[in-house]
Amino acid sequence: MTHATTVVAVRRDGQVVIGSDGQVTIGQTVMKATARKVRRMHDGRVIAGFAGSAADGVALFERLEGKLKEFNGNLPKAAVELTKEWRTDRVLRRLEALLLVADGERTFLLSGTGDVIEPDEGVAAIGSGGPYALAAARALIAHTQLAARAIAEASLQIAADICIYTNSHFTFEQL
Repeated sequence: MTHATTVVAVRRDGQVVIGSDGQVTIGQTVMKATARKVRRMHDGRVIAGFAGSAADGVALFERLEGKLKEFNGNLPKAAVELTKEWRTDRVLRRLEALLLVADGERTFLLSGTGDVIEPDEGVAAIGSGGPYALAAARALIAHTQLAARAIAEASLQIAADICIYTNSHFTFEQL
């Protein structure tokens, strides 16, 4: 699951950005370089990105959309309910992916093991290059005045330069 991609979320000055690379890797082979792993949801008021199996990530996006609709766009409630279902459902708990989701106010990392984590510093990252992007984003938040989008771009580029499962074809969504 972790040899998947890099997705980073950065929140600063009232803006939030989720960005990802576009590489799809199967084993040691790059199968696609331009995949879109981030998307807008709930009439553009929520953004999300996934790391892991593409089919599993898309299935989780669809489930999250349903939860957002069910809970009238309440992202914290939708995130908790999706994660509870993901953890306990016999089929869903086999999905191999992680999600980063954000709205205008909150950011969460979601996993099938029951994690609903809201990052302290306004940054989170997942995937094989996640630790590199997270370290870069934290340093840039602490030591620069760069905007959220610029921090996300720089963090993904650093991850792409280090992680063999991450490329430099980036996609971003911003609120």
